[in-house]
Formats: sequence, structure tokens, C-alpha cells
Amino acid sequence: MSFIGERREGSVQEHFDFHRDPYRRGYAQPDGPSLQVSDKQQDVQYPSREQTFKISNELQAHILKLYAAIGQRLRHPNRIALETIYKLYRQLPEPRMLYLTWQWRSRLLKVMGTPPKRDMESMLRYFALVADVKNAGLTLRRTQWNFALAFATKYASRPTGQEMESALRLWREMEKKANVMGNDVTFNILFDVAAKAGNFALADMIYKEMESRGIEFNRYHHVSLIHYFGLRLDSGGVRAAYKETVDSGEMIDSTVLNCVISGLLRCGEEAAAEETYEQMKKSHNLATNMPQRDYMMNKVVTRVLMMFSKVGKQHPQLKESLQTNIRLAPDQHTYKLLIQHYAIRVGNLAKVAQYLDEMKRFNISVHPTIFLALFKGFYLHGGFPNSDWSEQRLTAVLTSLYQAKTVQEEAFRIEQWLVIWALRATKKCSSNEAVLETFGTLAQCWDIKGERQQFLHAIVENILQDKDNKSML
Repeated sequence: MSFIGERREGSVQEHFDFHRDPYRRGYAQPDGPSLQVSDKQQDVQYPSREQTFKISNELQAHILKLYAAIGQRLRHPNRIALETIYKLYRQLPEPRMLYLTWQWRSRLLKVMGTPPKRDMESMLRYFALVADVKNAGLTLRRTQWNFALAFATKYASRPTGQEMESALRLWREMEKKANVMGNDVTFNILFDVAAKAGNFALADMIYKEMESRGIEFNRYHHVSLIHYFGLRLDSGGVRAAYKETVDSGEMIDSTVLNCVISGLLRCGEEAAAEETYEQMKKSHNLATNMPQRDYMMNKVVTRVLMMFSKVGKQHPQLKESLQTNIRLAPDQHTYKLLIQHYAIRVGNLAKVAQYLDEMKRFNISVHPTIFLALFKGFYLHGGFPNSDWSEQRLTAVLTSLYQAKTVQEEAFRIEQWLVIWALRATKKCSSNEAVLETFGTLAQCWDIKGERQQFLHAIVENILQDKDNKSML
């Protein structure tokens, strides 16, 4: 608890009860409907090798090529693209899924369900596979349903009511039609999207449904709960949820503390957030040299932390020694949260410069989202005399952006919104000539293809003519 300070904030349940009462007067809550779902087991082991279609040698060779690609993706995710695997699969005759044994069908859905980034393209690929499974009269396992739920809720950067409705429809189909009961992962996805979409009543219902089913909270749920209270602007709830995480025996790492910082900043408690950050900085020299997290390493680290938590609960005397081996120091996401807050919401360039300097001191690479926050800061707070967010400083930031791309190459992707906000900031702080110059330079190094480039050319014209629709702040 030393990371967020000692303060009596009550329990998580007390904060939930407070928000459930619309008048905050302690009225009794109505006994709502109780959802009951069938627990019928599914036969997923079809077809076996003997039950697959009799095929030609040529088609058999193609299927073996697909199997090899899937296997390589499982062993070495960076060596083969998901699009390559999907193209091999699409070359099979229909019904495609019946040409694969159930083991390889599961592996195919696994690799397609865990892309580096859940975006529109990867979501459409996965749902096409799900449709093929259904059309072939086969069943989906719980894990595969959860992949679908994750795609439906996370393909967009900001979940809305539309994503929430999609998730609820999938959940209903999963439990009512397919008779596959949701598990802790299912409910964490549902709770997360409901909270992020701002439907706190639904999030509350999902939380109560988890309790009624006796689903045990794990690391994911505790972090989501901290985030939930942050979205509700309830700093006391953030602290209570963090305390419950500690008391439950879960391992605390930088991910949990980042969630606390995010919640406190959202609640306007900058001093408390910075206190947590300072405590994290003190841990830097003590932290083990864990690798920078990528999408694969993130899963490995999370599994290790959950294993540590399990061991710590079974053997409490080991918990303290296990905790000392966990990274608590600030990471890339910590600085992203702080810089976004002070650049966009507060407009304090001095604080932003401090965090950028400390990133450099801790040898933490700059992510494109850091530059995105900086450009939004220049757009919101620059463009007038004596502003700290001056044209000269914007030019320096753009130069740093180009250097980061040169050094990190493919690891540093300059995509659509980064370009748009760079142009908006340039327009606000400089001139149309500077906008065109910036656009030309970015066009030489961006990672944007096809129709998106045409879209950007239209956007730059709108920016030049002051007709730009300033969305996505």
C-alpha cells in the first residue's frame, strides 16, 4: 500500500453500494433477474484425421503447408504473417474447416485470435473463420468465444455503445445458443467494455453476475476494477480496489500501478499520482532486468505474475521474496499516461519535458503515442504569443520524431492519426507552408498504405483551408 499512501477509503463493496444507490441514501436494492445458463459439455474433437475428407495428393500437400505455417506461427510469431496463413486457408475448397483435424482447427483459431494488434482487419479475419466453423456444423470452445468477444470490444481504440452491444450479443449466443458458459476471462472482457463505454449500470450488473456465479477474481479483474473506479472519478474506489488487490495476494507490478496512476490522474489527483510515480522510481535500481514488453512478452510476464500470485497464496511466507523479483519501476506506459495528462489536459510543458528527460535517463524508448500526445498539446495550447508550446519547440519535436523513425525503423510506426495531429499542430503553431513541408517529410517515412493515403491527402486540404473536423481529442 506504500505506493499510493495510507488512507481509509472503505472496501470495494462499500463503493459499489454507494454508486448503486442513485440517491446515495442507502436505499435497499431491488432483487433483479437471475441469469441461469445451461452447462452442457461440447464435443469439440471433430473431425479426427480419419474423419476428414478423402482428398487428392495436391490438396493434401497444401493442407500440410498450412499446418506448417500455423506451427511456425505458434513457435516463432515474428517469422510468418497472419495474412499469409489466412491466404493459405482461403485456398482450401469449401467447407474449409472440415479439411482440418480438430487439433489444427483449434491451433488456427488460436493464432488468428491472438494477433499483435486487434484491429478491424484482424477482427474480420477471425470472424470469417468463426463463420466457417458454424457453417460446417462444428462447435467453438470457450477460449475461441472469448477471442471473438475480445475482437468485438477491442478493435476500436475507444469502445462505444456499439461495441458493447456486439459483445452482449456474442455473449448471449455463446451461453444461450451454444450452451458454453462464460468464465473469468469472459466476464473480465464484458466488465471492461461496459466500464470503458461509460455504461456503469451494466458494469455493475456484470460484477454482480460474477459474484452470483462464484467466479473467483484474478489479476485481470482486480486491474479492471481499479480502472472502473477511475472512470467513475472515484479516487477512493481506486484506492479501495488497489488495497483489495494487495489483500487478495496478487502480485503488484508496474501494470497495476499504472492503472492506479491513470485513475488518480483522471480524478484530478495529480499529487497522489506523482507520489505513486516517485515510489515507482525508487524501485528502478532494485528491479530485475525484465525485457521491454511486446505483445508476446506481455502474455508471458502476465502468466508468470499469476503463477507467483498462486504460489504466494499457497505459501504466504514466499510472497515477499516473490514480490521483490517483480518490476515496479516506471515503464513506457507510465510515461505515456503522465505525458498525455500534462500535455493534453493540463498543458504544462515543463512537466512534459521532465518526464521525457526521465524516460531518457531510464533508457525507455519513445513510443509513437508519446508524440501523438505532444502534437495534441501543441494544437490545444500553442499558436498564441508567449506560449511555451511554440513553433520552435514543435519543430524540435518533429525532428525527434523523424530521428526515432530512423533509429527504430519498423518498430516505430507512423500511422494515420499521428500524421493528422502533427499537421494540425503545425497549422496551429506555424503556417500553411510549414504544413505542406511537414506533410511531405512524413509521407517519406509513414507506414500508411492504399486508400488511407488518399484520405490523408483530403485531410491535409481541409487543414489548409481551416475546414478540418477536430475529432478524436
